[in-house]
Amino acid sequence: MLSIISDCILEFTQYDIKKSFSVKDIWDSPYTHENVKMIFSKPDLNSDFSVHEYDKFFSQPIKLLAYSGILSETKNGNKNTYTIQNIELLEYLMQRETNALKFLILYIQKVLRNSGIYPIFDNFLQKQNKESFIQLKESFVAFTINNTAINNATECFRIFTKILNPLAFYYGKKGTRKGYLSETIISRDELNYNRINWRDVGKDKNITRQEHKLTNPKIIANANYLVQKAKKVVKQYNDRFNNSFSEVKQENENSQATQMHHIFPVQDFPSIADYIENLITLTPNQHFIYAHPNNQTRFIDKDFQYICLLAKTTTILNDIQGIYDWNNYIFVLNMGLNTTLFCQVGNEWELLQTIDTFYTDFDKNKYQNLQSKNDLRAFFKPNN
Repeated sequence: MLSIISDCILEFTQYDIKKSFSVKDIWDSPYTHENVKMIFSKPDLNSDFSVHEYDKFFSQPIKLLAYSGILSETKNGNKNTYTIQNIELLEYLMQRETNALKFLILYIQKVLRNSGIYPIFDNFLQKQNKESFIQLKESFVAFTINNTAINNATECFRIFTKILNPLAFYYGKKGTRKGYLSETIISRDELNYNRINWRDVGKDKNITRQEHKLTNPKIIANANYLVQKAKKVVKQYNDRFNNSFSEVKQENENSQATQMHHIFPVQDFPSIADYIENLITLTPNQHFIYAHPNNQTRFIDKDFQYICLLAKTTTILNDIQGIYDWNNYIFVLNMGLNTTLFCQVGNEWELLQTIDTFYTDFDKNKYQNLQSKNDLRAFFKPNN
């Protein structure tokens, strides 16, 4: 939720740190309507039924961003307006849901420590029994009612879950489910806003979770959104740090890289479709002539796929901004090449050698010039 709200803010302001906005501005923006309504299966943003829920949906994360110094808040009568104060951190939250989760956990820890109540959370995370859970829950409710404008236990319980479960997930511990101590540790999936309750999905017991994911409109909408956001992140990075040129170096190819290409195609590898490590910027010619010969977008030229992996490896190794993740790249390679060999590589040279083993039939006559321009080993000698 924090990631998509950050994205909506950046889209509304168009990265202008001087442009002010209100919660309602973000709420009413076309980009928000297009994504939030489909992804979270909400009623129309302006329906009477949804007004209160949407107000909390937008105002709570925006308030969090203001409290943490990412946004600057100004109060004008009954209206709060905001501007971006730390655009680098806001972009970080937008780029990946995992980034937003890491930030949220750090934020929760800091707030709890500053409030002086972290020890009771730590006590529960250590003991993990019913007694410590009840003590934590009761202490949290009392603290919240005594120190905030919240005056009912029900609202405290809602907040309690949002605070405890991210910590429990981070430490690999039990948390809370439906108000009680969970029987098992908290999973990543449980932290997703408006997540699917698999007990309630489809009464047809013959439908598997994986099959349901392929037909559920909410999951499809979220998957499409994450892919488009990943493409946006890759393009922004390439525009800033590669002057909008193609990641695949090619002689006399000076066109702008406007195409975001999946190295391992979406239709075959949906689980890595939204990984930025599986996306590469290409020129139109490279995309529609080399990557997809004769503009057949469902066909991948395996020789050019090898070139793309050589080029993407260089991009990731040269990234000093922390946008790309080496472990995610390992995951992408393992999934895309149906192996676990990349878990064993110790450095970039071993990684490139392992990539080579999957492309032993590479046609050098076709792409030798591209290989020499995109293979790190043509420019640097590995240290033995």
